[in-house]
Order: sequence, then C-alpha cells, then structure tokens
Amino acid sequence: MPQPLQPFLHDLVSQVAAPTQVWSTPDGQVVPRTDGAAGVLGLLHGDVRLLSGIEVSVDGDPGVPVAHRRRADGAVIFTSLLRRLDAAHARTGDPHVRLDRVRVVAPGRVDEELVVGSTLDVDVEVRVEVRLTPDASPMETVRVGGPLVAVDLPPEGDGWSSDGIVVTVRAPRSTVGVEDGRLALRWTVTVPAHGSVTVAWSAEAVDPAPVVVAAPPDLVAADVLLEPDIDQRLAAWLERSVADLAGLTMALPDSPGDVFYAAGAPWYFTLFGRDSLWAARLALPLGLDVARGTLRALARLQGRSEDPRTGEQPGKIPHELRRNAYELNGMSLPPLYYGTVDATPLWVCLLHDAWRAGLDDDVVRALLPNLEAALGWLTAQAGPTEEVGDVAGFVRYVSAGSSGLANQGWKDSDDAVRFADGTYAAGAIALCEVQGYAYEAAVSGAALLDGFDRPGGDDLRAWAQGLAERFRAAFWCGTDTDEPYPALAVDGSGRRVDALSSNIGHLPGTGLLNLEEEWRVAQRVTSPALDSGYGLRTMSTRDAAYAPLSYHCGSVWPHDTAIVVDGLTRAGLGDAAAGLVEGLLAASVAFDQRLPELWSGEGAPVPYPAACRPQAWSAAAAVVVARRAGVFGGAADAVDAG
Repeated sequence: MPQPLQPFLHDLVSQVAAPTQVWSTPDGQVVPRTDGAAGVLGLLHGDVRLLSGIEVSVDGDPGVPVAHRRRADGAVIFTSLLRRLDAAHARTGDPHVRLDRVRVVAPGRVDEELVVGSTLDVDVEVRVEVRLTPDASPMETVRVGGPLVAVDLPPEGDGWSSDGIVVTVRAPRSTVGVEDGRLALRWTVTVPAHGSVTVAWSAEAVDPAPVVVAAPPDLVAADVLLEPDIDQRLAAWLERSVADLAGLTMALPDSPGDVFYAAGAPWYFTLFGRDSLWAARLALPLGLDVARGTLRALARLQGRSEDPRTGEQPGKIPHELRRNAYELNGMSLPPLYYGTVDATPLWVCLLHDAWRAGLDDDVVRALLPNLEAALGWLTAQAGPTEEVGDVAGFVRYVSAGSSGLANQGWKDSDDAVRFADGTYAAGAIALCEVQGYAYEAAVSGAALLDGFDRPGGDDLRAWAQGLAERFRAAFWCGTDTDEPYPALAVDGSGRRVDALSSNIGHLPGTGLLNLEEEWRVAQRVTSPALDSGYGLRTMSTRDAAYAPLSYHCGSVWPHDTAIVVDGLTRAGLGDAAAGLVEGLLAASVAFDQRLPELWSGEGAPVPYPAACRPQAWSAAAAVVVARRAGVFGGAADAVDAG
C-alpha cells in the first residue's frame, strides 16, 4: 500500500473564521478522495474535520468552473457554467445557464447559497443537489494524508457527532436522505427565463468541550484605515493581511476576552507560543487587544512544575495547545506541549513592547509574577551545568528524541541545524537568535522590574552583559578571506555550527551585538547568498544543505524576513533592509496579497505546496512593512522607543 503523503495546499481555496475553516478546490467542490485517504479538503473545526465531502450539482452536472472571487466580507463566490442545460435549451453556443455558489464561513458555521441563473428565453426545471460526507478525522491524520474516519449517520440524517462535536445541517425546502453514508439534500426548482432561483444550506458545529473558541466580535480587528498615497502593493497586501489576522483570532474557553492569533491554517489552527507571540508583536501597531490577550492566555498555561513528558518547567511558556495528543510521523506530542526554547524570552519581550506601547499598568502589574517566573526560567536555563558541557552559559535545548521535537527553535524540523558541509549538529544546541532574544528579554525584564519597583533589575542587566561577552567569544565564524559572521548555533561540543543562515538576522536590534557587529550581519543578510529577491533565504546558497524547497534549509519565510527588517530598522540600519522590503512587496503581488507560510528560495515565486495560508506571522509581516512606511504614525514610534 502506498505511503500516505502530506496534502498540498497551494492551489486550494481557504476560508477561515477561527476556530472553523473550509478548504476546497477552486471550483468550490469538496470531493472525497477515492483511495480513502484523508486529503485536506473539507469543513474543519477545532482540530477535527466534520465534512470531507461537499459536492454540488444541477441535474447531475457539477458544471464547468470558470472563476472564483472573494468578496470584501470574506465570502467566496464560485462560478460554474451549466453547459448541459445550454445544450438542451439554447440556440447559440454562448453560455446561458450558470451556478454561483456563495460560501460564507463563520465561527462554528458554514453557509452556502446556490444561485442558478439563466438568460434563456424559457423557464427550466432543474434538480439542485448537495451531497455531504461526514467525517471525524483528527488534524494529525489530515495533515499526513491518513485514512478517513467514517461517521455513521442516523436514519433521520440531519446531524451527527464527530469526536464529540455535534453537527447540525439545515436545508430549507429540501428533501433529505441518507445514501451510501452521505447526506443528500435535493431541491426541484424552476429557473425562470432571464431570472434566477436560490436555495441554501448550512452546517453548524457545537463543541461541548472546546480547547479554543471564537473571539468576541468586538475584539476582532478586520480593517485598517489607509492613506490614499500609500504604495498600492502595500495597501492591497495590508488589507488582505489584516482580514486574515481577523480570521485567525481566537481565545481560550475560560477567558474569551483574551484573544490571540492562531498560528496558521490548516495545520496550526490553535494557540502556539512562539508563533502567536511573534504575530502579536509584529502586529502591535494594529492595537493592544491581541498582545494583551496573548500574554494572559499564555501566562495561564505557564509551567508550574517539572514534567519530562510534556517538557513543562517552572516559568516556561508552552509551545502549543491541541484538542488531543498529536501523533505525527512517529512523534507523539501531548495536548499541552512545552517543547520550545524561545517562547519564554519572546513572552517577556512582548510584555515589554506592549507596556511601552501603552498597555495598562494594572494589566502589566497582574503579570509581574509570570514575568519573574519567566526570567527565572531563562537565567536558570543558561546556567552552567555539567550535562551540557561547552554550551554552558547559553540558553539551549536538548533534542527530545522520538517523543518530541528534535529542534526547539523556530526552525524546528529535524534537519534544520546543519554545519556548512551539511552535517547535523548534535548534543545540546544553543541557537544564535535565541541568545539575542534572551539578552533582550533580560534587559526588557529589568526595565519592567524597575518600572514597577521590583528588585532584580541590576542582576538581569549584569547577566545580559555576561551573555553578550560569551556570545562574542563563542559564536563568530570567519577566516582571513571571509568576513566574520555569527554561527547558526553552538553544539554540545562547543563547535560553531557554521552554516550561514537567516537566524543571524534576528540579532540586530536585540542589543546583543555592538554597532560594528550589527553592520556585519546586515551585510550578510542582504547578500545574494541569502537575499533571494523575494525575501530572505533560511540558509545561504553556499551551504551544502541548501535546497530551495526544504522547510528550513533554503526556503523563504516572510515572517523571518520581516523580523530582520524590523531588527535592522531598530538598529538604525533601516536603509540596508530596503531590498528585503522590496522582495516582500514583490512576493505579495506574486501570491495575490496573501503570503503563505513559506515559499521556494530559488528567486522566483514558486510555492511550497504544503505551506499554511493564511499564516498569522506571515500576515503580520505586512504590518512591519507598513510601519516602516509610516502608515501607523505614533504607534510605531511608541514600540520603537522600547
């Protein structure tokens, strides 16, 4: 039997309204695979797929698809021509009868209007049919293309339960039947000459035990006011990105007012520590609601004890939250998993940035115990211990093996940390960018403690200074003929992992480097080896492991590029980032204003076919470019002042 393959997404149409999403082909159809594999098409809610088939036909004809377009309100209209009816009734070869399928996705609900329109001179009686295939596949099965999880429909056929989520279907004026395990909805209607007729159906999902819930509508920012003289590429990209961020906004059930961005659809449609923090931080000029909610949601899940199974440690911010345990490619992650080395310092950095941008002092004061716990984890994590040898004094992680993520920075695939000759780093890993985050978190944490008359600020600043000195001694690579640059990482033997990577671009603006070192990094990240012309490559073309369509060894991630642009700007090197900004703008046009999670690093807009789209931190990249362009005025100044 063939090995299941991860489904591709690049040519599909997605609609997201957290925690609900619908994926279809460009004709609007959701057709179950004939080989029994799950694919990705369908209606998903809260990490469970509820429908793997949504098939529409008119007199048995699905029509010939000719267009789909997205309305300003997020609805998608799929247009098909009904040529069999034309052949039976029209005198010319022009198209006369069409089907417009209008799909609206809202939290816990999908609605479709099916509009059959005619320019014929005669009335036509037709049968409109919708066939729905229920499903209960968990997200990890969907992601790897595993087998469908069948659901038995009750005899009355108007609802079912998928992994505890109750689904109810409504189709006014239709006849309803169960056939071959599918729900068949049928209408017999007369389409008037030069007129149209509309039928509709909906599916509603109610989850009695949700892990994540929809955000309150008043806390979902769906638009932004733009100046008329803004670069039109940026205007279109920013408008679409803000709408996508709105669709990704969700909350935890016990605190629905504390909203955050889900990492991305379809695979990461939930709270992710690192992703949600970076997205909130990059999008801070849009307002403080998401930053406040992200900080508080993650603070509630902050580690309290030691648990090797989940990776929990006191003060540690979690990596991800799922409905069930996540089984993927032999790896098993618990529903609440802490396998990340960078979420904790990033939580501190976001708290500081939000405070400087105007977050209410009472909100910050309530989070000070969490801040102190996070700083305690951070400094303890870097404390020298015999077990980690030559990476003592750096913030690092040890591979979790088969039970968790092998790599625990933002490049968390198994093959992400490589030497220039392609060999894999081993032992405890201290990533370069994590040391930058740690330095910034220590200094920012000290400022917060000082600002609220709490002790410990001087100790944190001294710790940060020591980290900078250790970094300068341990991380810099280069030869007499090669300008120095920071290593991707230092491994458990103290060796510099000397691949030239985008990770180094996260260092400017953190304070870890001096001005000369920041300039050296700027020269590297803007060189042709890393700058693809459509954003920053994750690994340079000179490295043996470089592959343009690898997940983390040569592809382009727009959030990665945006972080580098932001850091260079904060470091006073904004002019050096101009080429990277232009690359993101070019990519926004090439990808129809919705930047995916990643794409090829070959210097052309070639999709990475399994990339999430929308992805929160990809959408937030537009906010970084807009802030640089002065779209937000004082909001950006308040953040930069931090």
